[in-house]
Amino acid sequence: MTRSCPAYAFPLPPGTRAAGRPGHRRPQKPTPAKPGTVRVRLTTSEGPITLALDTRHAPKTSANFLAYVDDGRFDGTDFYRAARSKKAPKFGFIQGGIRTDARRILPAFPLETTTQTGIRHLDATISMARGSEPGSAGGNFFITVGPTPAMDARPGYLGYAAFGHVVGGMDTVRRILAKPTGGGLDAFKGQMILNRVALISAKRLDGTPRPTSGPRPWLLKTRPTPPRPR
Repeated sequence: MTRSCPAYAFPLPPGTRAAGRPGHRRPQKPTPAKPGTVRVRLTTSEGPITLALDTRHAPKTSANFLAYVDDGRFDGTDFYRAARSKKAPKFGFIQGGIRTDARRILPAFPLETTTQTGIRHLDATISMARGSEPGSAGGNFFITVGPTPAMDARPGYLGYAAFGHVVGGMDTVRRILAKPTGGGLDAFKGQMILNRVALISAKRLDGTPRPTSGPRPWLLKTRPTPPRPR
C-alpha cells in the first residue's frame, strides 16, 4: 500500500452567560452548520477538534471522509505525525487516520484539486494525505497550522485535496504538533509522534449518518492461537 506523504513548505503566517435569573444558564442550542457544510467532532486524547467540511465545493473528498466517520473507521486510530517547520516549529501540520490498516480502508476516489474546489491550504485547513498517485488518498488526513501554499495545485503539480477547516479546537491541534517526535523514514523521518495521541472517535454533528454496507473486519476480535502440545 502506498504511504501517505504530503509534500510541504512552511511560509510564516502573518463563554457567554445567558440572560435570565442570576446564577442560572439557559440551555444552549447547538449552532447550526452553514449551508453546504457538515461538521465533524474528533475526540482525541489531547482534546476535541471540530471540523467543518465543505461539501459544496469538495463533494467527493467530503463524502469519502464522512464515510470513514459514519462507519467508525477512524475510531480507535491515532494522530501519528507532527511535521514542524525547522525555521518556525510552531507551524507545520499534523497527520492522522488509519495509516496502512487494510481492514479499515475504503475504495479510492478521484482527486479534487485546489484549483477545482477553490479551497486553499491556509491555517487550520483539513486535507487528504495521499501517495504519489493522484487518486491514492484514502483514510489518512492532515491539518495545517499556518498557511502551506506548497500543497496547493499549480502547473505541473496536482497538490492535495483540501476540503474543510477547523472551526474549534485549534489549541488541541497545536498541542499535538508540539509533541516529541522521532523515527520514521524518508519524508516521515523525525516526524513520528513518540507517545501515542489517540483518535478516540469521529462523529458527525450535522445530517444523518450514511454508513457504507461493507463489512467491519477491524471490529472482529481474533482469539489467541493456543500453544501446540509438546
